[in-house]
Amino acid sequence: MRTRTLPFITILAAMLRLRPSTALVRSSVLELAILTGHLLLYPTGVVQERPPPRRALPALPATGDTPNALDTPDTPGMPALHESVETAQAGHLPVLLLHGFIDNRSVFVLLRRSLRRHGWKQVESLNYSPLTCDIRTAAQLLGRHVEAICARTGQQRVDVVGHSLGGLIARYYVQRMGGDVRVRVLVTLGTPHGGTRAASLLAAHPLVRQMRPGSDVVTELAGPAPDCATQFISFWSDLDQLMVPVECARIDHPDLSVRNVRVTGVGHLALPVHWEVAAGIRQALTTEETPEDASGAASVA
Repeated sequence: MRTRTLPFITILAAMLRLRPSTALVRSSVLELAILTGHLLLYPTGVVQERPPPRRALPALPATGDTPNALDTPDTPGMPALHESVETAQAGHLPVLLLHGFIDNRSVFVLLRRSLRRHGWKQVESLNYSPLTCDIRTAAQLLGRHVEAICARTGQQRVDVVGHSLGGLIARYYVQRMGGDVRVRVLVTLGTPHGGTRAASLLAAHPLVRQMRPGSDVVTELAGPAPDCATQFISFWSDLDQLMVPVECARIDHPDLSVRNVRVTGVGHLALPVHWEVAAGIRQALTTEETPEDASGAASVA
């Protein structure tokens, strides 16, 4: 009797191990719903976003009371006076949103709305071409866009939020192209910092190959990065099916100021739209962290 029962118990135990958890089922259903909604919104984000128009110049003091610095016309290449005043009044640095692989700015519809509702006046998105074949090329485009934002707003630095591949592009710009002088905080959502083995399924595309473990880009980013001035906040999920293993979305680098935030019960597509993740992003963009704080971890959802 016992010898016949043992195989049954073994098979039952294997079936229980294979059965998806309730959290995974719930996450998968949410991912499917988000994917459906995103496919409907996708056409609205295909065209590159236009820069916001310049606003009217605010009233200045009388000429006799105006400091000498305000008497001179704007220097070419320098921010206009009214832009600097407007940005200072906003209370937050400009935020630039960068999408993931074969995606566009429409993925940030809800996050953008959340940031604007909570006081961010300058939130922009950047589309990089789906024909891009090198993360370095996309990082150069990001750098030009950051410079344009700084010139237009009068700010010396910006904050960047990158989803998936977008986070890797932004990190390359910050860490390998001197972008840390412009980017104060880089928030990444489900970004394969250590390379994801799931990328092997689409290895025909050059960008996907650069997201695999041991790729040239991943190797470069693992190299020394002394005096990097940017703060890194990495949101990674325990149910992110595109990050294999899920911990590859963490940043583990001895030279960087990093805080890794674990998100529970949320899939890859849900990261840019989940309300608790949005709250965590807003907190990350408003909290000044010391190096001791940045080395820790947190949990969301």
